[in-house]
This record gives sequence, C-alpha cells and structure tokens, in this order.
Amino acid sequence: MQVPLIKSSLDSERSSAVPNEKPRKAPARKAAVQPPDEGHRSVCPVACALDLFGDKWTLLVIRDLMSGKMFFKDFLSSPEKISTNILADRLARLVENGLAERFPTPDVAGRDAYRLTAKGQSLRSVLAALKAWGLAHIQGTEAQMQPAS
Repeated sequence: MQVPLIKSSLDSERSSAVPNEKPRKAPARKAAVQPPDEGHRSVCPVACALDLFGDKWTLLVIRDLMSGKMFFKDFLSSPEKISTNILADRLARLVENGLAERFPTPDVAGRDAYRLTAKGQSLRSVLAALKAWGLAHIQGTEAQMQPAS
C-alpha cells in the first residue's frame, strides 16, 4: 500500500518556477538553544543555582560550614535537626559540585572534616542577604547564627 504524498507550499512554488531555474533553498533556521547541562532544568542561572542548593537543607549546611562547623557530628547539633542520611547526601553533593571539600584530619585517623572551597565561600553574600531579609520580614527570627569571617 502506498502512502499518498502530501504537497507542501514549497512544492507548488517549485512547480510554478521558471524551467531550468535552480530550486530555492529553504531559509536557514536559527540555531536552537542548547539544552541545559545534565541535572539542570534550564539555562536560567537562577534555576541552575537552585538546582544546586535550592532545597530546604543545603543552604543551612553551607551556613554551618561558614560558621566553622567541620565534622559530621557538629552539623547534627544545629537547631534544625537534619537527619544523618540527608546530611550525608547534602555534604556529598556540595563536594561533588565543588562548593565544599572533604579532607582527612591529622588528629584522628580515619576522621574526615569538611570546609568550603572558594566557590562555596562566594555564597557568603547570598547567605548574608537571606539573613538580612529574614530579620527584616519574618517576625521572631534572630541573628543567632553568625557566620565565621
């Protein structure tokens, strides 16, 4: 069984063209927007940043790193009471994305600690802005958690 051919407007232009005239090329299409990198919803920088640290725990872990917490058990003492599996996941994601690094401590063999990289430290102004906004607009908030300078 043969499928009938569908004529396009381009076919009718070609059939009415002058004999021996070269067929016209279709107009060039604009290049499509490149798809976002794996793991990102779009190429929007705000969306991409939120993909990295837009959940309810990651910025709190970054806050704690900025305030000087280094060891896994130290993060568990924060008032928000993050669970161990969530904390392990968020620390691993921060390391994987270059915002923090894990390093062995010389005092106890096999004990690792965490610290922010320069990329992670660059979020200091973001956390300061969130803190200022929270103090100004959310009743009952306090400036207890002071990031280490």
